[in-house]
Amino acid sequence: MNRSHFFAHMARMKLIQRWPLMRNIEPENVAEHSLQVAMVAHALAVIKNTFFNGRLDPNQAAVQALFHDASEVLTGDLPTPVKYFNEDIARAYKDIEKTAEHTLTNMLPAELQAAYAPLLSGQHDDEYGRLVKSADILCAYLKCEEELTAGNREFAQAKQRLHDMLEQRMNDEIRYFLEVFVPSFSLSLDEISTPEF
Repeated sequence: MNRSHFFAHMARMKLIQRWPLMRNIEPENVAEHSLQVAMVAHALAVIKNTFFNGRLDPNQAAVQALFHDASEVLTGDLPTPVKYFNEDIARAYKDIEKTAEHTLTNMLPAELQAAYAPLLSGQHDDEYGRLVKSADILCAYLKCEEELTAGNREFAQAKQRLHDMLEQRMNDEIRYFLEVFVPSFSLSLDEISTPEF
């Protein structure tokens, strides 16, 4: 039986730091980010199903979110200002991401590749892909909120940019999450320890 390096690579998500060009009060790595995105994607699906007549599988949303940045174990986290500096760089980086996704898929035993290839392909243009992207943006927005609450003005413009992105994607489940859950991220531990419901 051949050995696979796939999960050894996945375990390295914790070594990839996010926001590399910005001063961080609390560093964040890709593993932490992916877990939070999975929880938020799951919540968005549950909110949609519960309140807005959705028919999504929250578990599918969560699993897809867990792997949404998996290619960064090979590419690293390229800062947004660099990644989107111009169309040529953005296009080239998308090609690099696709190559990394294929490389990771090919690390798996052939019998498992069909199960993981859809998760590793970051180019989902279906309802789950859009939901995961919304969760990804929400989590980046929450990171900015936490940094600003801690007094780090470095994240002010990033928060505004992410706010604008959320406005462009706004739907019922995002609005619900913003109204019900996001305000707590600017509160202290003592303040969030008092139940609201």
